[in-house]
Amino acid sequence: MKGNAFKFGDNISTDHIAPGRLFHLRSNLPEFAKHVLEDADSNFASSMKKGDFVVAGNNFGLGSSREHAPQIIKLAGVGAVLAKSFARIFYRNAINIGLLAIECDTDGIDAGDELDLDIEKGILNNLTKGTITQIEPLPPVMIKLLNDGGLVEHIKKNGDFNL
Repeated sequence: MKGNAFKFGDNISTDHIAPGRLFHLRSNLPEFAKHVLEDADSNFASSMKKGDFVVAGNNFGLGSSREHAPQIIKLAGVGAVLAKSFARIFYRNAINIGLLAIECDTDGIDAGDELDLDIEKGILNNLTKGTITQIEPLPPVMIKLLNDGGLVEHIKKNGDFNL
């Protein structure tokens, strides 16, 4: 997958992602997605294009266990979230809803860099800088879950948790 990088720092919380003051929109996720990450970057939702990447530092998604946070990132069209580390509950929620979340070194990525990610080979190619970063390839079970659209969609499709 290819897209441009939108760079964020460390400790981006679920409140940065899904602003609490807009929690009344939780019953209208497409509308909520129009405000994704606006407390971290007020121009993000209006500037990003389908397939672009959220690139962050350490502890992305910390805070409450709001499932809305990864859901609205996915609904906004983000191709993947790349971060040095994730809050565990955010990471689990992301995979469960089918949002690709990759832990990797993000220091060499700047805002606006064009990235090409091959999750099966474990390669992140920064096309802007001509650099390649090895990432841990995802296990086949996670790729299957993501390809099916997340855990719930996988179970609907397969009738059980057969991976």
